[in-house]
Amino acid sequence: MRRNTKLTAAAAATAALALGLTACGTSSDPAAKGEGKADASQPLVVAASPTPHADILNFVKDKLAAKAGLKLEVKEFTDYVLPNTATESGQVDANYFQHKPYLDDFNKKNNTHIVPVANVHLEPLGLYSKKLTSLKDIKAGQTVAVPNDTTNEGRALQLLAANGLITLKDGVGTDAKLSDITDKKGLEFKELEAATVPRALNDVDAAVINGNYAIEADLKPATDALALEKAEGNPYANFLAVKKGNEKDARVTKLVELLNSPEVKKYIEDTYTGSVVPAFGAVK
Repeated sequence: MRRNTKLTAAAAATAALALGLTACGTSSDPAAKGEGKADASQPLVVAASPTPHADILNFVKDKLAAKAGLKLEVKEFTDYVLPNTATESGQVDANYFQHKPYLDDFNKKNNTHIVPVANVHLEPLGLYSKKLTSLKDIKAGQTVAVPNDTTNEGRALQLLAANGLITLKDGVGTDAKLSDITDKKGLEFKELEAATVPRALNDVDAAVINGNYAIEADLKPATDALALEKAEGNPYANFLAVKKGNEKDARVTKLVELLNSPEVKKYIEDTYTGSVVPAFGAVK
């Protein structure tokens, strides 16, 4: 039976506030334990989005961790902010939910010190609709929902541009904003927090949804998306991350080995059938 803990945003925020001033004495603090010298008898606590991140971690916990001598605890978060703030404060030891462009933007805006350790998987971003069956059905006057955080909105707009639904200013890349659209082709846009976009599908004509949230909403990216990011050369691999200074924690390096193992590769391929794909290796 799984013993992972689901934290609501409010509960996690309260816990983070309570622990923020005392985290210097926890196993997550490199100054307290010495870099790479955490007590291996203590569980490694990892914050993760429910799907597929927590599912993958729980596979490791249930099938691989004990044999490797790793105690693993998974805490589920349903947003894209608290996993990083909890890692920064020492409430958790690591997190697994994000890609490099998002983390770089988050660290810059929040003065946090989270660093990636190793890539694990990629979730292709997709365009979905409950009202339309083809890209050709998207017409002027219709509304498209997009994530409102900086990197995922830029990523969403690039997907729309790649499929001829909008045009963007030259050179804007993944930092594209709605103001960078040079031709909306008559479309209207609704910006929403990424986790809430799937719930808006009934209220808009189409929506760009992150892979993990699409899966949670019982959408199958490989077959249900009107348009889907290409995996080859994609910079948005999701990785295990820690607070700077904890990269050499022996428990972290052990988890990296397990997350990048042939067993996890097979689990991802068999479970998600192309909706989530392995992306093992160093973060670039």
